[in-house]
Amino acid sequence: MKKDRILYISQEITPYLPESEMSLISRHLPQGIQEQGNEIRTFMPRFGCINERRHQLHEVIRLSGMNLIINDNDHPLIIKVASIQPARMQVYFIDNEDFFQRKSVLLDEQGKMHKDNDERAVFFCRGVLETVKKLGWAPDIIHCHGWMTSLVPLYLKTAFKNDPLYANSKVVYSLYDTGFSKPLSKDFVKKSTMDEISAEEMASYSDSSFLGITKAAIEWSDGIIVGSKNVNIELVNHAKSLDKPLLNYVGEENYIDEYSAFYDQIMAEDGVLAS
Repeated sequence: MKKDRILYISQEITPYLPESEMSLISRHLPQGIQEQGNEIRTFMPRFGCINERRHQLHEVIRLSGMNLIINDNDHPLIIKVASIQPARMQVYFIDNEDFFQRKSVLLDEQGKMHKDNDERAVFFCRGVLETVKKLGWAPDIIHCHGWMTSLVPLYLKTAFKNDPLYANSKVVYSLYDTGFSKPLSKDFVKKSTMDEISAEEMASYSDSSFLGITKAAIEWSDGIIVGSKNVNIELVNHAKSLDKPLLNYVGEENYIDEYSAFYDQIMAEDGVLAS
């Protein structure tokens, strides 16, 4: 039986961040898929509140050292890794002193969004895709969790579409009932653009509200999963209107098998189903 390769990209994973629907799924889903005989890789941001000593994070020198240019500024890409021993799985962390040293996640002490959350999201998405290239590990499915991953579907289908590593990769985007209230920077499109992406392709992200960037991620994805029971109905209806493969909300008891079957469905869209 062929092993499928599933890349998980999430903005929160427990035990590194507090338990939530997203962080729990992002912790247990990769383990379950791996235990079915598949290969997995898992990435999240290295937020400053994550205790590196307690969780035994260490830098992966061979993967670090690249610079990503965002809004005309160079930002060094640092890759760290830790192991979740009971699951026998590793988690890779995207790190950078400018974006991920502060002792908070997405909100400051006053409960307001960090002003550079847009650039942090851009850095995270690009950092993951560049690091996977360095690993030389070609994923069959890329499964995105959280709005910080919303640019991955766009990047995969534009800037990285001619890269042999991603030639056959399909992207699945999970919808959750968490988001943010105020739009990101008005310059979000400018900051997100890469040389290989046209203005027409970036236009879908011109609305930098939570609903706007999530709708854009839906449009660029190959399949959509409703990951929470109370996802904004406007997002679900948008996915349905595009006639894309859509997996409705599945309870926690059997979601791993349902997600696995959905991956097979997405890969079968091109007539190539793992067997």
